[in-house]
Amino acid sequence: MTTFTTFKMHQLNPIFVFALILTFFSLNLNAQKANSEVLLQVGDDEVTTSEFLAVYKKNNVEGEVLDKKSMDEYLKLYINFKLKVKEAETLGLDTVRSFINELKGYRDQLAKPYFVDEEVNAQLLQEAYNRKKKDLRVSHILIRTDKFATPKDTLEAYNKISEIRKRIVEGGENFNAVAEEVSEDPSARDMAAKGFQPARKGNKGDIGYFTVFDMVLPFEDASYRLNKGDISDPVRTEFGYHLIYVQRVEPALGKVQVAHLFLKMPDKAATEDSLKIKTRIDSIYTALNSDAKWSDLVQKLSDDKSSASNDGKLPWFGSNRMVPVFIDAIRTIADTGQMSEPVLTSYGWHIIKLVDTKPIGSFEDEKADLKQSLAKDKRSDKSKESIIRRIKSEENYKQNDKALEAFNAIIDSSVYKRKWEVGMAEGMNDILFSIGDEVYTQQDFAEYLSKHQSISNKETIAFFINKSFEKFVDEKVIDFEDARLEEKYPEFRALVKEYRDGILLFELTDQMVWSKAIKDTTGLRKFYEKNKNKYKWDSRIQATLITSMVSEDVEKAHGLINNGMKPEKIAEILVNDKPLDITIKDKKFAKGQNELVDEVDWKTGISHIVYGEDGITGFVIINELIAPEPKSLSEARGLITADYQNYLEKEWIKELKGKYTVKVNEDVLTGLK
Repeated sequence: MTTFTTFKMHQLNPIFVFALILTFFSLNLNAQKANSEVLLQVGDDEVTTSEFLAVYKKNNVEGEVLDKKSMDEYLKLYINFKLKVKEAETLGLDTVRSFINELKGYRDQLAKPYFVDEEVNAQLLQEAYNRKKKDLRVSHILIRTDKFATPKDTLEAYNKISEIRKRIVEGGENFNAVAEEVSEDPSARDMAAKGFQPARKGNKGDIGYFTVFDMVLPFEDASYRLNKGDISDPVRTEFGYHLIYVQRVEPALGKVQVAHLFLKMPDKAATEDSLKIKTRIDSIYTALNSDAKWSDLVQKLSDDKSSASNDGKLPWFGSNRMVPVFIDAIRTIADTGQMSEPVLTSYGWHIIKLVDTKPIGSFEDEKADLKQSLAKDKRSDKSKESIIRRIKSEENYKQNDKALEAFNAIIDSSVYKRKWEVGMAEGMNDILFSIGDEVYTQQDFAEYLSKHQSISNKETIAFFINKSFEKFVDEKVIDFEDARLEEKYPEFRALVKEYRDGILLFELTDQMVWSKAIKDTTGLRKFYEKNKNKYKWDSRIQATLITSMVSEDVEKAHGLINNGMKPEKIAEILVNDKPLDITIKDKKFAKGQNELVDEVDWKTGISHIVYGEDGITGFVIINELIAPEPKSLSEARGLITADYQNYLEKEWIKELKGKYTVKVNEDVLTGLK
C-alpha cells in the first residue's frame, strides 16, 4: 500500500521550498533548451527539436509508440522533404506570384478562426435557438425617421412616439386603435384598390407571428425581452421608432403543411352576402363531419383553384407566412388528418386540415441551420466586434478625438460627388489613433477616405466621416492583429509554414518527378528497356472462349467443334440466330482473368464444358500455350510509370544530397530517442 503525504506551505522548511522552486525552474529551463536545440541542418537552414517533433507527432498515428526505429525512418523522410523545399527556395519558387497568391489564400482561411469569438457565437446560437422555440404575435406603431436623420429630426420623432406611448400606457387608449390612427406603417390602415393591386384591409398595427431571424435585429431583441401584454419603450431601427405590443407568446409552430377548403369573400360584400357564405361554409363543415369526402368537396367547391386539384394542399410554411387568425386556427387542430372549424380571414372563409408537421428539433438538430442564418444576419457582427474590443484592450489602443474633429473640418460637399481629394488634407499629419507600436495619422485616413467615398445623399458629412472612421479603425486593428498571428500563436506559424512548404514541395516534385515521368517518353522507354524483365506475364494461353446463359446452345456448339467445325462457323450458325445467347472471345488469357478459363486444364485442344455458378456455361479451345514473357510498355504503362517516378525521385534525392550539406546532431537525436 502506497502512502501519500500532504504538506501545507507553512509546515515546510523555507530552504526546502526555495530548493523546490529552483528545481522546477531548472526543469522548465531544460525543457525550453531541449525544444530549441538544433537537431538537423540542411544547407544553411536549421531545424529545432520542437519543429521536428511537432511534424513527427502530427504524421504518426495517435497513441503509436514513439520508438527509435520509427523516429530514424521518419527522420530520413523528413530530410528528403527539407532537401526538396530547400531546392525550391534556391530556384526562387517561393517568389513566384502564383505561389504567393496561393499561399495567401490558404493563410487567409487559416487565420479566420482567430477573428471569431467562439464564446460570443455560442451565446448567439443558444439565444437564437431559445427564440426559435417561441412564436410572438405583436402589433407595432411606427414613426419614421431616416437612419441618416439629423439629431433634430431624430429627437422630434422620438418625442412624437413617446407622446403616443403616454396615450396608451397612461391614457388607457387601445393600442391597435391608436396604431390605425397614427402609425406611419401604411399596412395599419385600409388601402383602396390601385391599378392591379386589389383593395386591402388594414391590420391596425397587427403584424402577426414571427420568430428568430424574421425581423430586423433591434425589433426582434426588443420583442423577445417583453412578456405577453407588455408595451415597449421606443425602439430604434433603420426604419424609425417603434412601439411594440406583445399580444401572444406561443410555443413554436415549426413548419406545417395544411390543406384548406376556401370560400372567397366578394369585394365590397354586403351583410347578406357574408351571411350566405357563412351558412354555406357551415353546411360544408357539417358534411365533412358526416360521410362526405374531403377531396371531392375541395375539388368541387373550393375557390382556391391552384390548390383544389391537389386536395387543397398548400406548400410548407411557418407561422410568419400566414395571417395570424389562420395560424391560430391551425393551433386548435389536435392531430394530423383533423380539421379546424370554419375560420374567417380577410380573404374569406376557410376549413383547414392538418396534413403534416415538422416541430422544432433539439439544439443539435437545429444547429447547422442556425449557423447559416447567423452568418447572414447582422448579429454575427457581435463576434467580430468582441474580437476588435479585445485586441484594442490588449494592445493599448488610443484615439485622438481632437485630431479627428480637425480632420472633419476639411471635408466639404465634393465628397457627395466622389471628388474629394487627398490634397485637401495636405499638412495634416497629427496622430488619429495608435495601437501597439503602430500609429495612424490624419494623412492615412485621408488616403482611405479618398478611395471610399460611398456616401448617400441623405447622409450628413459628419455622419459619413464617423462611419468611415469606425470602418478604417476596425480594418487597421484587424490588420495589426493579422500581421502578428505568427508571432503570437506558434501553432498558427507552424501550420502556415506547413502549407508553404507543402505548396513548394508539390510544385517542384511535379516538375521533377510526376509530370516529368509522363512527358519524358524517351526516358520512360529507356527505363522500360532496362527493366522490362520486372514486368512479365505469367504463363498464358491463346484461346477461344465460348459461353452462353443457355446451356443447350453451349452443348450444341461443343458437339459441332468436336466434329471439326471452326469457331467462326459456329458464330455464323448460333450467333446470327440468337445474338444475345452466345458469346465467342478469341484472346490471350492469364490465370485469374476468367473463372471458366481457370476451371479447365491448360493444354491444347478442346476443354470439357464448365457449368458456372452464376448461370454461365462455356468451354475453351486452347490453341497455344504461351511461356512467361515481358509485358509491352503499353500493357504495363501505369506500373512502369509509377516505378519510373520512384526512380526519378531517388536520383533527384541523390543529386540534392550532393548539392546541400545535411548534418544531424546525433547527441540531440539520442536525447530525443
